[in-house]
Amino acid sequence: MAEDRDPLLRELESEVRREQLAKLWDRYGIYVVGLAAAIVLGVGGFQWWQARTLAAAQEAGARYQAAIQLAQQGKTEESRQALESIVRDGPAGYATLARLQLAGEAASAGKKDEALTIYEAIAGNSGADLLLRQYAELQIASLKVDTADFTEIQNRLTPLTGDNNAWRHSARELLGLSAYRAGRLEEAKQIFLELAADQQTPPSIRERAGIIMGLITSAEAQQAAQSGQAGGAPSAETPKVQ
Repeated sequence: MAEDRDPLLRELESEVRREQLAKLWDRYGIYVVGLAAAIVLGVGGFQWWQARTLAAAQEAGARYQAAIQLAQQGKTEESRQALESIVRDGPAGYATLARLQLAGEAASAGKKDEALTIYEAIAGNSGADLLLRQYAELQIASLKVDTADFTEIQNRLTPLTGDNNAWRHSARELLGLSAYRAGRLEEAKQIFLELAADQQTPPSIRERAGIIMGLITSAEAQQAAQSGQAGGAPSAETPKVQ
């Protein structure tokens, strides 16, 4: 049964990563400029520095967008070079975004170890923005959900599941998926039921929750059937067993 469902689960996990990376720029692009402005405005008399800082952030944002467009056009090598350039000399926030994009591309190319190395470095960097560190932690869990035990995934994701966390729905989805893989069907069911009931759950996650709930129902039915056979009277085939 595990072999039959793995392709579907891998597809779901891949879709989760694509959605998270796509919305990260929408969430962070304006934020990084606003953050730079807030820091600068807190220091009176530095109008020149303020203008220079904001200009650098805007330039880096334009370079980052251009790199993403190159990737969307299939110009993978050009995109990679542009991102690496931002990593080398871009402002800290955009340098981290570029690293995240490089890690995402590595994951999509099947270079799991390379992607994990980048994500681990970002997640462990206390100087990086918390939102981006949490995103990196989310991606680590996403890449490990089919190999790591439930406890490891739970330890990584629980801090991201709080009601005010920006990544809570994705974190809960991955936690539920890990519970399902570990055979913890009741825990998985509860997680996906809560996702389905939460009006703020993105439609795509709610849709995937419905798919996994179907798999859970099927797995529970199979377990019940196996339990019934084990506890029932011997079947007619039993004497044939040597």
